[in-house]
Amino acid sequence: MTNADFLGVGWKFPLSLKDGEFELVEAEDSIRESILLILRTSKGERVMRPNFGCGINDLVFDGNNSGTATLIQTTVEDALRDFESRINVSDVRVIPDELEENRLNIEIDYIVRTSNRRQNLVYPFYLEEV
Repeated sequence: MTNADFLGVGWKFPLSLKDGEFELVEAEDSIRESILLILRTSKGERVMRPNFGCGINDLVFDGNNSGTATLIQTTVEDALRDFESRINVSDVRVIPDELEENRLNIEIDYIVRTSNRRQNLVYPFYLEEV
């Protein structure tokens, strides 16, 4: 198995067509798309895989406090460990946005296992005002 085979090819999200075919992403872009898909999917949302997803959407009405941030951090770490085997998560930080009080930035540092290459991703998570 080559490094490219391990990293794989997948559909680009959101789904889009190019020349009548679904657009695809490869290698490390495929990992990034997979992480975003995991974070955006609520548990129970996927047919035949009810445990797939992250579950952070269940926290959208929680307060913007350290307890919510810690719960988001743990939930993200668990989901990535369970559903994205091509990476090792180095760190997950949940940081309140300085400009938008209802937004938390989820900063994810990870290492691609086959290349040992460090990557990071920032995912904006919005809390709804109650």
